[in-house]
Amino acid sequence: MIKIACILTDASLIDQTRHAFGDEHQDIRLEVGLMEQGVVKAAELFENGYEIIISRGRTAFLIQQSNPELSVVKIPFTVLDVFQTIERASLLGKSIGVIAFSPMISGLDRFGAMLSTAIRFYPLKQTSDVEPRVKDAIADGADIIVGGAVTGQAANRYGIPFAVIENSTESLQQAAQEAKNIAVAKQREKAKGNLFKVVLDYAYDGIISVDASGVVTLFNPVAERVTQMSAPLVIGRSIKDIWPDLELHSVLDTGKEDVAQLLTINSEQVVCNKVPIRVNNQIVGASVNFQDVTKLQQMEAKVRRRLFATGHIASLYFEDIIGQSPQLKNSITLAKDYARTESAILIQGETGTGKEVFAQSIHNDSSRKEGPFVALNCAALPEQILESELFGYVGGAFTGAMKKGKAGLFEIAHGGTLFLDEIAEMKYTTQGKLLRVLQEKKVMRLGSDRVTPVDVRIIAATNKSLKDLVNENKFRADLYYRLNVLQLKLYPLRSRIEDVIALADYFIEKLAVKMNRKISFAA
Repeated sequence: MIKIACILTDASLIDQTRHAFGDEHQDIRLEVGLMEQGVVKAAELFENGYEIIISRGRTAFLIQQSNPELSVVKIPFTVLDVFQTIERASLLGKSIGVIAFSPMISGLDRFGAMLSTAIRFYPLKQTSDVEPRVKDAIADGADIIVGGAVTGQAANRYGIPFAVIENSTESLQQAAQEAKNIAVAKQREKAKGNLFKVVLDYAYDGIISVDASGVVTLFNPVAERVTQMSAPLVIGRSIKDIWPDLELHSVLDTGKEDVAQLLTINSEQVVCNKVPIRVNNQIVGASVNFQDVTKLQQMEAKVRRRLFATGHIASLYFEDIIGQSPQLKNSITLAKDYARTESAILIQGETGTGKEVFAQSIHNDSSRKEGPFVALNCAALPEQILESELFGYVGGAFTGAMKKGKAGLFEIAHGGTLFLDEIAEMKYTTQGKLLRVLQEKKVMRLGSDRVTPVDVRIIAATNKSLKDLVNENKFRADLYYRLNVLQLKLYPLRSRIEDVIALADYFIEKLAVKMNRKISFAA
């Protein structure tokens, strides 16, 4: 929780301030400190974890100047505050000297007649004017002085009664609420900062950011491990001095991203992606993320084993879909109609609605049923591996690549169906490459300059609204329209109550067979 304190310039203001803050702001700590004393008090509070200080006048200004890390809220003075203090002072004396900065006393001279009191105003231009103005007021016959805390000290030295200008309840409450609003904003920023730090610290990629001049501003733990350099020694230095081969300045100069660059650092090969950072269309820096090629190879091997363990065969048919609800029947009828076409299909539905079941059924009911059915979960793979799986690669395309190269899923799915599940999770750059293959019906393996014609029917699936992602610039509009030629919406079970009993019967029967038990129901 962000801690707030209010430093008052005079002890006489404590009761009034506490009353004004009330129960709503009782957590705000009250302290007393004028001018330099207030600065010292603010420093002590800052050391004890206070981040927001409420104060007034010159004291607030000095606190802000002394510690820019503190958020200082200045209690506003109004003409009404001064007038109410003059009104109180008129009960104690018939000749009042008002000493304050010009904006605080402008226009108050006409109120003297209302109080049947002689009032003279002595405007200040700077704090050093206070004592001369007090002398002037005494010489002019004032029997009470009205002003701020500094004026009060001078009045006390000359033995003349004094009334300190009090802030109105409204002004104090306004300052307290402003401080609370700042505290909420600070808390949110801290949460964002902590989240950002956790993401950076526990990311599998090394991440380095630089400003527009190429000076390092961010260096996460993976970057420290790979480069064998510590962040405190790197941040603030030019990236050219730290990693010359990275050539990050080319991204700053051209504004163009550079992806999948292979580099060697400390005998380790890494794959780098370099992108510019823009604010209001101005390049303000650049960022690079990189991964150890060895780890990528291990991950790739694991993914491939998972992918190829099940083969590329569709084993489900429309007859395997259980349920009799109107929504389900309509979806099946529509899917059967779609199966007779060659157009791309976009299946939309929540998790668990059976998107792959419908995709396999469409394939098995189509003219491509003798061809392969290849499924890929776009959310399960990092961008670099996803591209190599989709488009394939030639031997030597990167360190660890198979010597003979590898066919991508587009080539494997030739003559059949390619099912792209969770298409919304595909990175924007990969979306562009996918679109090119769909448009040209040709694929080029990574590291090759030769194209291979492919004949593939695309079925994509998502549990998100691609249209909304297009509007948010998170999904390419041209790819969306290329995939969304035919749309199939699947409904969750909660909107198909009629299917619950049929599904229950199916699973009970399946379980009975598995357990070799006979289950019967009697009324």
